[in-house]
Amino acid sequence: QVQLVESGGGSVQAGGSLRLSCAVSRSPSRYTNYCMAWFRQAPGKAREGIAALDIGGITAYSDSVKGRFSISQDSARNTLYLEMNGLKPEDTAMYYCAYRWGGWRPPPLAETEYAYWGQGAQVTVSS
Repeated sequence: QVQLVESGGGSVQAGGSLRLSCAVSRSPSRYTNYCMAWFRQAPGKAREGIAALDIGGITAYSDSVKGRFSISQDSARNTLYLEMNGLKPEDTAMYYCAYRWGGWRPPPLAETEYAYWGQGAQVTVSS
C-alpha cells in the first residue's frame, strides 16, 4: 500500500513562489514501476491534474501550469516536489499528490488513473 502526506502549503502574493512536498511510503517495494502526480481543486471546480512524473523522471504538465511549475523527486524516491513560480490568484486551490503502481508514458494527468491520494495542502495566492 501507499501513504502520501503533503506539506509546504501557505499564502503568497501574486508573482511569488512556493514549493510543495509529498512524503511517500510504499509497500512492498518503493522501486517497482510507478507514476506520481499533483492535482488541484478550487471551490466549485473539478479536480485538475497539473503535473505528473514516472519512475525514470519523465514528466507531463497541463497547459495551465506549463513553464511555471516543475515536478521532481528526490534521489531516494521518498519525496515528490512541486516547485511553483509566477503564482497567480487563479492558482488558489487545494493541492493533492497522487500515486499509481505501474508505469505509463507519458505519465497520466487523469484522476481515474491514480489509486492513492494525500489529504491535500491549501495554497492561497493573493492579488
